[in-house]
Amino acid sequence: MPVTKTQFLLPSTIQLLRFPFSFFLMPVYWFALSQVVEVNIFHTVLVFMILHLLLYPASNGYNSYMDRDTESIGGVQHPMQPSRQLLYTTVLMDSVAMIMSCFISLYFALGILLYILVSKAYSYRGIRLKKYPFAGYITVILFQGAVTFGLIYHGCSADKTLQVPVLAMISSSLLIGGFYPLTQVYQHDADLKDGVKTISYRLGYRGTFVYCGIIYTAAFLVLALYFFYTLQTKAFYIFSLCMLPVIVYFLMWARKVWHNYIYADYRNTMRMNMVASICINIAFIIIFIINHFE
Repeated sequence: MPVTKTQFLLPSTIQLLRFPFSFFLMPVYWFALSQVVEVNIFHTVLVFMILHLLLYPASNGYNSYMDRDTESIGGVQHPMQPSRQLLYTTVLMDSVAMIMSCFISLYFALGILLYILVSKAYSYRGIRLKKYPFAGYITVILFQGAVTFGLIYHGCSADKTLQVPVLAMISSSLLIGGFYPLTQVYQHDADLKDGVKTISYRLGYRGTFVYCGIIYTAAFLVLALYFFYTLQTKAFYIFSLCMLPVIVYFLMWARKVWHNYIYADYRNTMRMNMVASICINIAFIIIFIINHFE
């Protein structure tokens, strides 16, 4: 489909960048920002734009360009086929992200470059980390969790500190780790056709829910340890309260899947993602407000 004079981006390009999917990764941003002692407002806005408007969509788009999915993917039930324009757009977005990162700090720019390279290695057919269940899983939870938390904490801080709280980084990776396999649970057949064996496939339908429940529990415990260690008792109670709807929905969905695998579908997965993202975002936004405006 050619691009007309009035059409800057093809509909397939816009769809496959999956901008709304950035919302599912936003809790790490608000968590890290809530823990920064003194915030640089300009850099805070810049970091948000780099991650959620450039880096994440570019990574999504490149993954879609390599996969050429014909069945539902995260945030898109009926994906269009990518054009060459999608690849060029992701390269441009990554380039702009790198340029913008240089205005924050050298360390931040290097971190963003590393994230870009790893995300490409995850999807690129010549390397394809995603086809390895454990290597792919560790890559995702490390970079979307701990590394991203560290970049945000450093980039948004007024003094550009490199002293990032380790327990918070670990809990960020665990939160992603307890969430990510659930996004794969409806894609087993489609992934296998593409030669990809995800950690969710290895665990099986029931095993995925058991494993995610364990990792979510571990994330909660590490987060509790961090909040109490840093004397943020109120933050712990806020997070616990906001997590209740997530736990209830997770258990209800797990019960359905336990009895019938047909419920491990795209619709329920996206509902789980939305419930978890809304609740956890709200929790960390409230904590941010309490820490910086009370």
